[in-house]
Amino acid sequence: MLNGILNIYKEPGYTSHDVVAKMRGICRQRKIGHTGTLDPDAVGVLPVCLGNGTRLCDMLTEKDKEYETRLLLGVVTDTQDLSGQILNKLPVTCTEAEAEEAISGFIGEYLQVPPMYSALKVNGRKLYELARAGKEVERNPRPVTIHGIEILKMELPHVWLRVNCSKGTYIRTLCADIGDKLGCGGTMAELKRTRVGNFCITEAITLAELEQLRDQGKIEDRLYKTDSVFADYPMLHILPEYKKLLQNGNAIYPDQTAEKCRYPAGKWVRFYDEEQLFYGIFTYDDTRCVYKPVKMFLTNTEEA
Repeated sequence: MLNGILNIYKEPGYTSHDVVAKMRGICRQRKIGHTGTLDPDAVGVLPVCLGNGTRLCDMLTEKDKEYETRLLLGVVTDTQDLSGQILNKLPVTCTEAEAEEAISGFIGEYLQVPPMYSALKVNGRKLYELARAGKEVERNPRPVTIHGIEILKMELPHVWLRVNCSKGTYIRTLCADIGDKLGCGGTMAELKRTRVGNFCITEAITLAELEQLRDQGKIEDRLYKTDSVFADYPMLHILPEYKKLLQNGNAIYPDQTAEKCRYPAGKWVRFYDEEQLFYGIFTYDDTRCVYKPVKMFLTNTEEA
């Protein structure tokens, strides 16, 4: 079984679930999960986790992301992108300087109301299911952070942007909010995700390329190891006589490691055995003077 992460380039027309379904056939294994939805019309980076790497899915969802988008001013749709029905068309009277000022005003933290056409759930139902049934429900605004917005090109009513943002940011909604601020409305015309955490578009592979790699027996050449996501965290090695404790996900005392060191409370560390097998992420509890598991990736019930 393959264990790790593949950096997939999602092509237009596929949902994130479509990509997973196709990869299960290509890779011939069921244990595969994606790290956050990308709209069917959007393209770009979609990290997909395999085997014990699927335990990373929620962690990668937390990572910052980068997008390139085309904002179309003067058009309002029910989905906040061009796939929806046009609700209104307004003249675009702002100057380029005014548009630039409005766009830069969104840098930093702001409260964003999630769109109805999204996978968020309200009372157990996804918002897009309610929207398709003609229902609209109240959504509480959520804080998101726009780390930076670069204007790549401006030919009003079109504006091309590069956006670096926190998890949970809807670029469609950002485009609509910019349009509202300018008084003419706006919608997202194109979207490309260029980065998720450390996974960049320049290294992403298509499903067709993945199929070729499978036929050549070279999938593992493009497979990122599960622990590569945590490369910035210190390594600790369990002493052989305490390996069973690690396999069972028990707390580990510093003296039970080869390094015998204590890191600051709350610091994440990577735990390995003497054969350099990665077992999981632990954090130091200074009240008990032990390392406690945050998430395990290899246990005594799995093959190494």
